[in-house]
Amino acid sequence: MFLTKSSTPVIGWFAVVLGFIMNLIFNAQSAVGNENIGLCIILFTIIIYMLMTPLTIQQQKFSKLQTKMSPELQVIQKKYKGKNSDQAAMQRMNEETQAVYAKYGVNPMGSCLQMLIQLPLLFALYRVIWNIPAYVDKVKSVFIPLSNKLMETAGAEEFLAEASKTAAVSFKEMNTNTIIDVLYKFKPANWAAITEKFPDLSDTISTAQTSIDRMNNFLGMNIADSPLNIVRSAFTNRQFLLLIGAIAIPVLAGVTQWINTKLMTGSNDNQHQEGGSMADSMKMMNTMMPIMSMVFCLTLPVGMGIYWIAGAVVRSVQQVVINRRIDAIDVDELVKQNLEKLNKKRAKQGLPPEKMNNNARMSTRNINVESNKTGKSSMKEKLMEEAARAKDIPEGGSASGSTSAPKKGSLAARANMVKEYNERHQKK
Repeated sequence: MFLTKSSTPVIGWFAVVLGFIMNLIFNAQSAVGNENIGLCIILFTIIIYMLMTPLTIQQQKFSKLQTKMSPELQVIQKKYKGKNSDQAAMQRMNEETQAVYAKYGVNPMGSCLQMLIQLPLLFALYRVIWNIPAYVDKVKSVFIPLSNKLMETAGAEEFLAEASKTAAVSFKEMNTNTIIDVLYKFKPANWAAITEKFPDLSDTISTAQTSIDRMNNFLGMNIADSPLNIVRSAFTNRQFLLLIGAIAIPVLAGVTQWINTKLMTGSNDNQHQEGGSMADSMKMMNTMMPIMSMVFCLTLPVGMGIYWIAGAVVRSVQQVVINRRIDAIDVDELVKQNLEKLNKKRAKQGLPPEKMNNNARMSTRNINVESNKTGKSSMKEKLMEEAARAKDIPEGGSASGSTSAPKKGSLAARANMVKEYNERHQKK
């Protein structure tokens, strides 16, 4: 039941709020004499995604920092590889991993939390776009006179029940809302059929059809119809401009989705090149999503295609701005700030300052795994591996906590060699 507003917890609540915003936008358009649902969808999509910008920033920041953390996390994983049955080793691995996350000020569950917040919003957004009369009063009012007359007409229920099958609308019982659900999904052929079926209602039917066609007209296309149907009709009637417009909707949906995907995953190229089942799955999904967008937008109403295109464009612009902002972050300065915040919290709790282990103290920019053409590890990689095996060493001292220099040739000495190498590299 579309027009009878959703009773689904959370999604239904969000849909009411989003529907209220869309109703305001359409009323504003009506006030200036432009009642166009296609334009309303574009404005609505832009506003909603702008309101969701803080969540997008947090999600992208997590993704970017996760990319920067990845080399350090991989060192820890290699260090404890094959020790799954050793509970003590797993505990140390957990602690070292948490230290890296704390170093960058990242919550390991941050990405999941952002998705949990955004998913209900996106589902609710889709619901509002899918059935606008349920939330936009002026669009609903177009169908009220016809709906009232159909309620009193014999044979109307059977006709609408049959029409609902092709409109993919639930029609369990006949009432004003379910009638409008079906009427809003009518294509030109359905309007012709209902006029032929109920000639006594032809004037009321014509008035409703004319009004909704005017509202649904977007660049010559009826946004309630699918691009596939429009292509067939335009080809038959030799309406080449309409044909081009109908083809452009699924093509633009695929292209904008591809651009958006590239912008979102561009920062993870190094991870993807390393391979693995997760990376392969991501590559496959990133390839399939634009293709799926094209297929869906070819068969769904044009209005949904407009929403997908507008959403992808807005997200792409957001990604460009957010990526530049995050790329400008000085990671070492970020680490310093996060440590200060962490130690202030620890001081309030009466705990000593946090002592980071070697893995957490390494600079991301200096952990680059390199291999020569023969497949042998470089000297730098060997030093990193040795440092990863070293015990936790407090800042400025040896493993025992003294300030004396570590014994030559020991693991602690090798760890200090890595630290000195990093410092010289950073000065350059």
